[in-house]
This record gives sequence, C-alpha cells and structure tokens, in this order.
Amino acid sequence: MIPLPPSVRIYVATSPADMRKSFDGLSNLARNVVGHDPMSGHLFVWFNRRADQVRVLFWDRTGFAILAKKLERGTFRLAQTPPEGATHVTVDAAELSLLLEGIDLRNAKRRRRWKQIPQAESEAA
Repeated sequence: MIPLPPSVRIYVATSPADMRKSFDGLSNLARNVVGHDPMSGHLFVWFNRRADQVRVLFWDRTGFAILAKKLERGTFRLAQTPPEGATHVTVDAAELSLLLEGIDLRNAKRRRRWKQIPQAESEAA
C-alpha cells in the first residue's frame, strides 16, 4: 500500500491521455481537464487508450514527479464505472495500490467503514 496522509486526494482522469506527455503536458491536463491545481500535492492519474499504461503526476514541494508503469499483460481497471460526463473520479490510496498492481476491483465488495461526521453536520441533525 502507498502510505499517503489522509489530506492527499487521488484524482483519476476518466479520459485517456497521450503517454508521450511529460511534466508540463500532464500538469496542464491536471489544471484544464481534471480542474485542480497540479501543485496542490494531490496525485493525478492517467491511463492510455488501451489502459495498459499509467502515469501518476504529483508535486513534492520541490518539483513535479511522475510515476509511470506499463503492464506486460492485461489492463488497468477502475473499481467503478465513472458517472456520465465526469472528467475524473477520486480513489483512495489502497485502491490506487491495487489498481497499479493490475488487480480488477470491479467485483470486490467494500465493507461499511466508520466515518466521522463533521461537527457542523452533527449539530444540525
């Protein structure tokens, strides 16, 4: 599993990207397609059209870094089908780790977890 603090979000683009893009091209995609600041410290994930390659872009306080992976066999698959018209979906670190291993999570069932209710919502209820 990738150890990430809970404040780091992971955005997976729903449309394929050109895997020839590097730092500037991927940061422009993060800004214009995903709609978030690429220097925010969050992770931005893109697949190619065949879904056998992945690029992960992130800012580490001193510059951009890219993680790239190509599967020799098989494809990467998201756990859920993205909603119609969505430019990206958000996943957690555990799901990203399994996704990068090439594990198909579509039939996996997630058990209910405890989730803290923000103070404002709990007082309104």
